[in-house]
Amino acid sequence: MTQQFRGVIPPAVTPLTATHELDLPSFESSINRMIDAGVNGIFTLGSSGEVAFSTDDRRREIINAAMEIVDDRVPVLVGCIDTETNRVIEHAYVARELGASAIVATAPFYALGGEAEVERHFRLIHEAVPDLPLFAYDIPICVHTKLQRDMLIRLGLDGVLTGVKDSSNDDVSFRFLVDDNNEAGHPLTLLTGQEVVVDGAYMAGADGSVPGLANVEATAYVHMWNAYQEGDWRSVRDEQDKMAALMRITSVVQGVQGFGAGVGAFKTALALLGVFDTNQMPEPIAPLKGENVERIAAVLKDCGLPLERTSLEVSESTVVKD
Repeated sequence: MTQQFRGVIPPAVTPLTATHELDLPSFESSINRMIDAGVNGIFTLGSSGEVAFSTDDRRREIINAAMEIVDDRVPVLVGCIDTETNRVIEHAYVARELGASAIVATAPFYALGGEAEVERHFRLIHEAVPDLPLFAYDIPICVHTKLQRDMLIRLGLDGVLTGVKDSSNDDVSFRFLVDDNNEAGHPLTLLTGQEVVVDGAYMAGADGSVPGLANVEATAYVHMWNAYQEGDWRSVRDEQDKMAALMRITSVVQGVQGFGAGVGAFKTALALLGVFDTNQMPEPIAPLKGENVERIAAVLKDCGLPLERTSLEVSESTVVKD
């Protein structure tokens, strides 16, 4: 079961129209572009996919669109991310109904508990949808809980978890998790959510990557994965160097923080490349504009990516249509 989730599995960025509707043509263009590049799966409704900003109706719309666009060409992992267990299970039922290949869940993140509550959270999700592979999403910056290695291994050995998507930015902890997983017989598929040190994760023995930057340029991540499988470490490093340079689209942004800078830069790059129609962001986040768009365009040019546009104009309407 776990083998189908190896390789490059980008978290699909969700494009919006200027009036905050789901932009289906742009979504189709982006997903097809990544599949054509050779990715091994698609992760929809992750952090880059605006899961935290989406109503239940919008989540269903995004999942349904992703499933239709992918059309069984690669596995589709669906984020079932919410504050507490029962809400996650409700999302998991929808994901199963719509044909998800696997689901991805974080620790609870409102009524915070300890390790016992987090472990029970994952066990209850698995009990509710035992037929769906379940990935734990380790992203402590958003949920304020770091998933403990011994718990993850235990849940893997018990058949509760299929794998872990590690976005903790803790390379030491990830390396120890890889080692512990190998000592336990490799019960978990381990995917790094990094963009800049995927080469290091592969050297440690990761089973794949979930890089948001692959929405902008997937080919290099596919080349990196293939080189890793062949033991061609020089090529792994060369491809990672290219992606490290491209990732600077997120750090050249000024006056904007967090999601608006990170995913905002991805959307802006995709719009400049002609993949997205707009770089519209979910409320209350404004799309990047002006000098920030120019800075991102300059990085894209320096990295050799051809621009379809050199400037963007997007409405900043306060009307939310979900």
